[in-house]
Amino acid sequence: MTGEAYYQRLSTALVQAELHRPVLVIDRDRLDGNIELVRQRLAPGLGLRIVDKSLSSIPLMQHILSRCDTMRIMSFHLPMTLAMLSAFPEAEVLFGKPVPIATLTSSLNHSPPEMVDDVLRRCVFLIDDMARLEQYAALAHSSGKTIRIAFEVDVGMHRGGFETPQTLLAAVARAGEASGLRLEGVMAYEAHIPQLPRLFGGAYEQVRVEARLNDFVAALPPKARNIINTGGSKTALTYGNAGTITEVSMGSAFLKPTDFEIETLCSLQPAAFIATPILKVGDMRLPGPAFLTYLTQAFGSLPKKGCFLYGGKWMAEPVHPRGLQENRLWGHSSNQQMMALPHDTDARPDDFAIFRPTQSEAVLQHFDGLYVMSGGRIEERWPVLPAG
Repeated sequence: MTGEAYYQRLSTALVQAELHRPVLVIDRDRLDGNIELVRQRLAPGLGLRIVDKSLSSIPLMQHILSRCDTMRIMSFHLPMTLAMLSAFPEAEVLFGKPVPIATLTSSLNHSPPEMVDDVLRRCVFLIDDMARLEQYAALAHSSGKTIRIAFEVDVGMHRGGFETPQTLLAAVARAGEASGLRLEGVMAYEAHIPQLPRLFGGAYEQVRVEARLNDFVAALPPKARNIINTGGSKTALTYGNAGTITEVSMGSAFLKPTDFEIETLCSLQPAAFIATPILKVGDMRLPGPAFLTYLTQAFGSLPKKGCFLYGGKWMAEPVHPRGLQENRLWGHSSNQQMMALPHDTDARPDDFAIFRPTQSEAVLQHFDGLYVMSGGRIEERWPVLPAG
């Protein structure tokens, strides 16, 4: 079921559940279908690491981890990391960005000893340059603890990390001298691949990325190749074979926000929606003299018909009712978002306006929970983790 029929079904489910306010809905049936497709299309031998920032709900993470049969998590924010470690005692966490040494030190200083030991035993921290490597070596030395690390390497995205195998070799040698550091491998993010135009070599960038990554891996001692991580939601399924790669990461693709409407994910279905009641429907008029409304409508800057919503200003794109659009002239509002409608709309007050989030990261945490729909009914509510 697609299009207007699907959105009508979603609206009916919300009415039956008496959810007459802004909510975020997860279609569990579609989510499960996406999970199964990911598992089928993942290259043999590749592990899957689930990204928590894009799926910031313990029950949602539990559902995906369980169905993907993995306990590998990629994390980006220590408070969320600690929640993941507590919820999933068997999980291993790889940080997807460097944790500032002051952030880590403060967290460890204010945690009980058993939590400190658990964090250091199960987390792999990302090192992007020699200065950060020295900071982590000093912390390991002063605390008498072993800290697991992986090196961030630049395979073409140019967002930081070690730029050449030669610079990585020097870092590997220095890490070997620091008795408190345990090198696990490398992380090579390559989200630029689908964004690079064919005109500038985009068609061959993945081949180049894999070659660069292989060169970095060759700079690692064999015992330090436990984690060779790459990929993201837009690229994880494009690897035909594992090669030197041990795992890829994925998060947003399971829910498929609009930013992930790309060819490599065309078989996945949108599984996350924002729904909110329509408060008012009517003819649109600007404040001030009447001729302003006439002129702006004559030039197409202001719609003749529109509505005001319960809430608004989400990172999301409207999909229902038919023809629902933002209007730049009127602008945004977090309280009563004005939206344009076609002149022949049949939308009425108390109907639902439905949006697709542009991303799942941060958006899920704007709501009081995730309302889970299955079989056309809202069955449960999954709490979300606090943004802080």
